[in-house]
Amino acid sequence: MIGIVGGVGPYAGIDLLKKVYDSTLANSDQEHLATLLLSLPEKINDRTEYLEGKVKENPAIAISEIILKLQNCGATHIGIPCNTAHSKRIFNEITKRLIHQRSSVKLLNMIEETLLFISETYPGISGIGILSTTGTYKSKIYEEPLNEKGFLVIKPTLQMQQELIHPAIYDSVFGIKTVANPIHRQAIENLKKGVAYLKKEGAEVIILGCTEIPLAFPQKVVDGIETIDPTRILARALVRSYAPGKLKPY
Repeated sequence: MIGIVGGVGPYAGIDLLKKVYDSTLANSDQEHLATLLLSLPEKINDRTEYLEGKVKENPAIAISEIILKLQNCGATHIGIPCNTAHSKRIFNEITKRLIHQRSSVKLLNMIEETLLFISETYPGISGIGILSTTGTYKSKIYEEPLNEKGFLVIKPTLQMQQELIHPAIYDSVFGIKTVANPIHRQAIENLKKGVAYLKKEGAEVIILGCTEIPLAFPQKVVDGIETIDPTRILARALVRSYAPGKLKPY
């Protein structure tokens, strides 16, 4: 079955599960794919806080343990709905631990799948904007591979990241991790200011590089610019990998 590592954040796991169903060809309950979402948020340290040195234990430890629990329950194809968890310091440790445990699961890489999608879908563009957590922002998870492929990467200024984008996700009053349903108006306004800035600086499409951000922007076009949703891309990749004949046309 398809396994999902929940709790990174919790609503992001639900969103990935929904998008797996949305991406599946099914005419009845019985035709949907077997899935398992395991959400243990209290076990997993915040990924940005780890990358910034605010917590010592690598979230990879808990994430790899959850993946093994999913495997023990029958999951064979697994996704982690957190962009920041795919930073090298975290994702490489996850894969190392799975290899050490002789795990047989296929762990898909959200970043690699998104980069493949961009190459196939937007071959003629040059400027790509990124909205993300500060952990993804500073560790250049998307920036480095996109630069290698010849794309111009456009990000908010560090000040904008710290004063607008990070609070939109993390603020204890209006951040999406605090108020996810419905999304607080202030979080949406902050993110829209980020979109406007990236568009002004030459972005032709924008990667929603934190799995909380698509919760605020479920539409494909935001203020006149197309967005790329890595959660949806990962969902489609999971269906394609597990049961390719069940994947809906994009």
